[in-house]
Amino acid sequence: MKKVVVVVDTQADFMNPDGALAVAGADALAAPMAEWLASLAPEETAAVLFTFDTHFADTYPGLPEAQQFPIHCVRETPGWQNVLDPEVVDPAIPTYRLEKGVFAMWEEPGLRVEPVREGVSADRDAFFRDLRARGVEDAVVIGVAADYCVRWAIDGLVERGFRVTVPQALTRGIARPIEQVLAEDFAGQAVALR
Repeated sequence: MKKVVVVVDTQADFMNPDGALAVAGADALAAPMAEWLASLAPEETAAVLFTFDTHFADTYPGLPEAQQFPIHCVRETPGWQNVLDPEVVDPAIPTYRLEKGVFAMWEEPGLRVEPVREGVSADRDAFFRDLRARGVEDAVVIGVAADYCVRWAIDGLVERGFRVTVPQALTRGIARPIEQVLAEDFAGQAVALR
């Protein structure tokens, strides 16, 4: 059975120690994440989706997020860039990107999933409905931050009927590690730590 892989916000502002909203220990994840992504097999992987936290300097101060966190991941700045090269993913695996302006990749209407290499963009909801219709029932989530955007990615996948696995060694949180997030927020749900 094939799985979909969601790589959450592996951007310089989160992953690098000098990033605008650096997640402690996230810099140590880049090499293992790249190695893990390179090891994905096309016969077992339906798609890989990279999410990008995306803000704009002129509108960020008015967002609820601005009450908690300094400005970060401003589109087209060095801090917005992905520290992982999507080209490490086997070219036989369809690879996509999704820009989002809030914690939950599901919240904003009309977001598009764009192909990294070639292909056609798709409405986010249609993209995941199509995966389910093709029999994809499993999702693997890696990235940062475990207690914010990763947590919301998992929540939406579970709501859409996916069984979710999170490799513990490939995520970091700001205030809560992934094992605490899963125990407190997903007890009894189709979410497993690996």
